[in-house]
Amino acid sequence: MNAKKVLACKTHEVASGQQKIVKLGHLPVGIFNVGGEYHAMLNVCPHRGAALCEGPQCGTTQDTAHYEFIYGQRDDLVRCAWHGWEFEIKTGEFLVDRSIKAKTYPVSVEGEDLYVHL
Repeated sequence: MNAKKVLACKTHEVASGQQKIVKLGHLPVGIFNVGGEYHAMLNVCPHRGAALCEGPQCGTTQDTAHYEFIYGQRDDLVRCAWHGWEFEIKTGEFLVDRSIKAKTYPVSVEGEDLYVHL
């Protein structure tokens, strides 16, 4: 794979549990920090073309035997602001149907520089 390595931002610009939208050439890309690991996703929802990465970074509730809420997958998901579709940030997979995916890109870090491989 001969991906083009493009400087996206500095690592300190993306706090844990947060995202930053950058323009890489003509591509809008969301840079996410999931527990200190960085991921990149095209800022286009495969459902209806919304700005996917501008939705909240979130998780899900898990089933329990009691009447309580346990939060899982904390900050592992991005929820599209238009229709609420949730995608795993690391893989781009839609939670309801794994065959539907948002476009993701490999990321590398060199010192403070965060690169996306297009």
